[in-house]
Amino acid sequence: MWNGLALIVLTLVAAYLILAALLYVFQGGLIYYPERQLVATPNQFGLDYEPVSFETDDGVRLSGWYLEANPAREVLLFFHGNAGNISHRIVSLQLFSRLGLSTFIIDYRGYGESEGKPSEAGTYLDAEAAWRYLVEERKVDPSRIVIFGRSLGATIASYVASKHTPRALIIESAFTSVADIAGKYYPFMPVRWITRFKYNTLDYVSAVKCPLLVVHSRQDDIIPFSHGRRIFDAAPRPKEFLEITGSHNDGFMVTGKLYEDGLSRFLSTIQ
Repeated sequence: MWNGLALIVLTLVAAYLILAALLYVFQGGLIYYPERQLVATPNQFGLDYEPVSFETDDGVRLSGWYLEANPAREVLLFFHGNAGNISHRIVSLQLFSRLGLSTFIIDYRGYGESEGKPSEAGTYLDAEAAWRYLVEERKVDPSRIVIFGRSLGATIASYVASKHTPRALIIESAFTSVADIAGKYYPFMPVRWITRFKYNTLDYVSAVKCPLLVVHSRQDDIIPFSHGRRIFDAAPRPKEFLEITGSHNDGFMVTGKLYEDGLSRFLSTIQ
């Protein structure tokens, strides 16, 4: 009897350790969901755009779109979430156009037409290269750049804003850190020991020196509303919080005009 019980316990322990090892080795596949094929372009939706190609410090060639507003309010540097590519963000580009914003949206390495394979360090290099492209190639004054990030892109946007001084930072549907969100989905695993990715939004927003808008929905089905509140609390002033409705992926669309008006109002306060 005891031998049988010991065998069961050993089997369970071995299975647990194997699962932990698999999560450690393959966790990149749980974070990044890139798609290579572009499904649409802005001009199919009445938006003029310029395809952009630029290079990171480690030699990776990235792609993006630049959409010029005339007259332009500010220039929005947009970092999207962890799935798809820039062609899945047309609705957002239309909204930014209505707000009078010029927009530069990029695909991280391994996404869309960008070279390479995604990684945490790589996405930060990608974001720095995008900032450098706006400032050095297009000669955009940093005081005219608003950095916007959604979901994973919120952490990347916060990272760039912590290193530079843009006009403002907007982060939407953000998580506090990978370890925190992993703990939600894998409460039975020692996630803080085995997580290879940090993406610590809390650390980055605490170092931001520009006006901040945090956007989050109580109905977010992927990132709890509490993450947005903790990020807001960690950030220095001036800052604002915009509560929206809807799920993680469609909150900005479900909220509609209230969302758009909230962005417009925030942008007006930073004039």
